[in-house]
Amino acid sequence: MNQTLDPSTPADAAFPNRIPVTRDAIAAYVADSIAVKQALLADAALLDAIGAVVTLCIAAFRRGNKVLVGGNGGSAADAQHLAAELVARFEYDRPGLPAVSLSTDTSGMTAIGNDYGYEYLFARQIDALARPGDLFIGITTSGNSRNVLKAFESAAKLGVTRIALCGAGGKARDIAEHALCVPSTHTPRIQECHILIIHILCALLEENLFPEHKAPKPALP
Repeated sequence: MNQTLDPSTPADAAFPNRIPVTRDAIAAYVADSIAVKQALLADAALLDAIGAVVTLCIAAFRRGNKVLVGGNGGSAADAQHLAAELVARFEYDRPGLPAVSLSTDTSGMTAIGNDYGYEYLFARQIDALARPGDLFIGITTSGNSRNVLKAFESAAKLGVTRIALCGAGGKARDIAEHALCVPSTHTPRIQECHILIIHILCALLEENLFPEHKAPKPALP
């Protein structure tokens, strides 16, 4: 049953292409999101690429290196989310992991943007904070965010591994050494899959770096 949640209004005639607030409309959004995740699930190369990035992060943390993450807008929030999960915890208590979001220091970002230009927002921070062996994860749904591409250039000069978290298009996939490309060009669907990939990274890092900190599952009765 297609249950209408809002009554018809005079605006309906003026905007005939408006999507009404109905159960079917909401279900369509959910189905669209699931479809992209199903495409991700069926992409063996992408799943292997995610595993390769987890392995890179494990090796970096074990040798004392760190992960730097940057993005714009919603991707800035995702960068902050990833760094927070690594520094604090994801599913269980364990030692913190060195991770820095390059999207959170408002004084630093506005100084760099004002003095050098917005395209250098992350590159300047990488020049200051990164060391050889570190990892930089650039999050860009379009694959063309100029400040992320500039950051990849700086990372390459410093011996920092370049990882792109992007969609199906853009230049990032060609500049990064490792590209996790969601099979979609629709920004909301890409962002939803980015969060899924971020959670997979965090879960597998905890499982493989700190297995001794994981509480045993209770025995079945």
